[in-house]
Amino acid sequence: MDSPSVPDATGLDFARDPQDAVRLASDFWSHVDRRALIGTSTFAISAFATPVTRWLVKQTDDDGAHYEGRRVGRAAVTELWEEAREAQSWDSKYGGGNWKSNQVTDCLTHRAAPLLRGRYSEAVGRELFSVTSELSRVAGWSAVDIGHHDIAQRHFIQALRLARAGADVQLGSYVLTTMALHALLRGYASEAIDMAQGAYERGKRVAAPRVLAFTKLIEARAHGKAGDPRSAASALATSEALLDRARKGADEPEWIGYFTHARMSADAAEIYRDLRIPHVALKWHSQAAAMSAGTFTRSVGLRYAVVGTVHLQNRDLDQGLHLGHQAVSILANVESSRARDYVRDFTTALAPWGAETRVTEFVKHARRELSMSA
Repeated sequence: MDSPSVPDATGLDFARDPQDAVRLASDFWSHVDRRALIGTSTFAISAFATPVTRWLVKQTDDDGAHYEGRRVGRAAVTELWEEAREAQSWDSKYGGGNWKSNQVTDCLTHRAAPLLRGRYSEAVGRELFSVTSELSRVAGWSAVDIGHHDIAQRHFIQALRLARAGADVQLGSYVLTTMALHALLRGYASEAIDMAQGAYERGKRVAAPRVLAFTKLIEARAHGKAGDPRSAASALATSEALLDRARKGADEPEWIGYFTHARMSADAAEIYRDLRIPHVALKWHSQAAAMSAGTFTRSVGLRYAVVGTVHLQNRDLDQGLHLGHQAVSILANVESSRARDYVRDFTTALAPWGAETRVTEFVKHARRELSMSA
């Protein structure tokens, strides 16, 4: 959507005081809910500087209780966790532009914000802050997926601040890693490396192995974009070793349960596509086949576009086009500007064969099915 950038600092502050954090986050969510802030593609890496620094310096607030307002119990917190899980699932299956994404903002404004202003114990308060952090993170990722990068940054900053209020270091590490991935997708590989490494260092004594594995995977992806195969391989090996230690259960948070060996392998294929080492990319792709297109629709479609590009790097036009068609078929059912970006990268890789009829027909087909501009 082409519209002016957000005109003020709403949602960019990382408050020092927890109740100031509640007020600032609530104000931001209410603006987004009223559509007063229109998402644009504007991204400013500098907006992350203060929030990241403050979280790295101090990951937990001293007190999670609040002693005024209407009493908040665990049932309300449980309801919010269910909303976060459902929203994450819908985002993966239908893309960030699905109707459920708008419901997350509505939930933050009309359910989470009033609860945060209520009365709650230390234990309930910490959990309430954590689940609200995750809801804001999900909303941010949905915004990334549809190209509303300014709104996404603000959601992530609030998510990181609320994770600190929840004394939830592993969730804070996960949010910071998501911010690193966002920076990477906008072309800031060096900054993404720093953020992912910071998330790992702060989380390594308390976070579950699956969470730490994700931080190292995103670091590996950033090294791949930066053209550093040795560092990428090292970080990826650490991610795989940590994932080998992970077991679903009480010690692993549910919000990271989607991150499996198959998902890691899919991202590894993308790392080696970026490094232009196709034989290694194809080896990782073979291990990612367990991902279900019905559950992880967008991820599977993106992987086909990535591996199609790898085959083109291998000068295999037949297999490249075959996977390109599969990617378009899957991603046509997803509301995601990021999906269009991946397919656009694939069509760019087709340039050496641009005069062939089947290539020009594919490009026309992809643009029509995904509503892509030339």
